[in-house]
Amino acid sequence: MYKSCTRLEANLIMSETSTTPAQGPDANELFPIRTVSSLTGVNPITLRAWERRYGLIRPVRTEGGHRLYTQVDIDTIHRAVALLDKGVPIGQVGQALATPTKDRARPADDEPWASFRERMITAISQFDENRLEDLYNEFLALYPSELVTRKALLPLLEALGKRWETSEGSVAEEHFFGVYLRNKLGARFHHRPRNNAGPKLLCACLPGEHHETGLLLFALAAQERGYRLVLLGANMPLPELAYAARRAQADAIVLSGSINPPAGLFAEDLPQLVVAADVPIVVGGLTAVQQRDAIVEAGAEPLGSDVAAGLRRINELLTPAAR
Repeated sequence: MYKSCTRLEANLIMSETSTTPAQGPDANELFPIRTVSSLTGVNPITLRAWERRYGLIRPVRTEGGHRLYTQVDIDTIHRAVALLDKGVPIGQVGQALATPTKDRARPADDEPWASFRERMITAISQFDENRLEDLYNEFLALYPSELVTRKALLPLLEALGKRWETSEGSVAEEHFFGVYLRNKLGARFHHRPRNNAGPKLLCACLPGEHHETGLLLFALAAQERGYRLVLLGANMPLPELAYAARRAQADAIVLSGSINPPAGLFAEDLPQLVVAADVPIVVGGLTAVQQRDAIVEAGAEPLGSDVAAGLRRINELLTPAAR
């Protein structure tokens, strides 16, 4: 069962109610925070933090106190996200935005993400859930969730695996963080907005895959891009998926895995699913990297382990001109 949301987590999954824009000559060019969040992929709580703490954007307010943003604000948000993606610390983004492009210095290291991962690993090694909660909420309040996923969570999961392989860490650490993160991601997914109108994806872990963290990270990123999701979770038998996809009227089936596949999975079960499902089938995660040729031979599409690149490929597959 999922844990209850913290106040910060609740803010992440709630957006302000859209209101009528303030009257005036530019009224048609003002956008409510919910729309801006959808256009930029930045959560409302992060937009408010960027305004209050760093002055990156300055929306106007309605008489009721609701924020309204201009197209210039939206462009600024996109530029801020691009700078964060390059590794510029949030505290330096304002200065970077004000500096001509040719004079901007590119970051020489992975800060602040490396520091964040180190602090997270320390908390995990001490099995300190309260410290984990503080760190996780701190970064979600300052950075878009997709960036936190790509720059922090996925590398952190990989680092924990290496710690276990080198005996520096333990399986208990992996399980501790896995349970924590699954609960957090599951709560966010459970409380996701229900008004998406994009293609529907049926998502499941490969047979034998009992860790669904990667699948949840993918599902949340897909949700933010407007996809509708049907999430089936871990260790899903492939023969069941064609029926489920038809009943759900899914536009594609997404499979996730990080393990060596069971015998016969890609030689027998996956080709049969490709024929029976009659919708694109994609496979993501480490398994897709290691078993790329077998997946292609089965008639499915390997996505690799990059969530953003995987979503771009799915979009291409579901574009009418590409099919």
